[in-house]
Amino acid sequence: MNSYCPYAPEELLACTIARLVAEAAHVAIGAASPIPATGAYLSRSLHNKNLRISLLHKRVGNPFTEGSRELFDLAGQGRIDVFFLGGAQIDGAANINLVQAGGKRFPGSFGSAFMYPVIPRTILFREEHSKRVLVPKVEFVSARGNPVALLTGKALFSWQKDRRRLRLESVHPGHTASDVREHTGFDYDVSPALQQTPQPTQKELVLLRGAVCGAITENYPEFADRVWKHRSPA
Repeated sequence: MNSYCPYAPEELLACTIARLVAEAAHVAIGAASPIPATGAYLSRSLHNKNLRISLLHKRVGNPFTEGSRELFDLAGQGRIDVFFLGGAQIDGAANINLVQAGGKRFPGSFGSAFMYPVIPRTILFREEHSKRVLVPKVEFVSARGNPVALLTGKALFSWQKDRRRLRLESVHPGHTASDVREHTGFDYDVSPALQQTPQPTQKELVLLRGAVCGAITENYPEFADRVWKHRSPA
């Protein structure tokens, strides 16, 4: 990769997410998830002006008055199309671990065990792509289900429900298939049509650095400042 890149890694991930949620009616996003939130707002700008976006990060972006009970009710009623889950560990069977790994304790599973199998399009997301995170088998199963995809800082995987295996679909610019294999702790299939993840278009960058940045800043000011402060509008 050249020393200068015309877009930030977060912008590439957000564009990939925007494509994954393009036809959704309602996307719900948990706490501390600025990149999924950015992707959802970009998708609304590009694909679906009526896309409902529920942010659980802070009061200003949280539409619920009774806490998470309303979120779970909506999910159980089939009124949330897309949700994002990550984990301290993710394995090749798409199980996630939010409880304990490497002797360290984490806040816990919260509602992931319910949300994962109930929401029709769950996207697993973790920026870090390493054998520390992508393991052969999670130490603790916080939740299991059938995701539509696993997106990392290096690649995009799809989920094969019949085989219960992930399949590598695209590799992000600056990385290679062998690089992905080297840093992944679980085995996976490779698409015969393996491609490079599409880079952000000029239109996407204009939206990200304009309207989307404005929408994100209120809830994620530190993230917006870090990603866009020193990047001029495309």
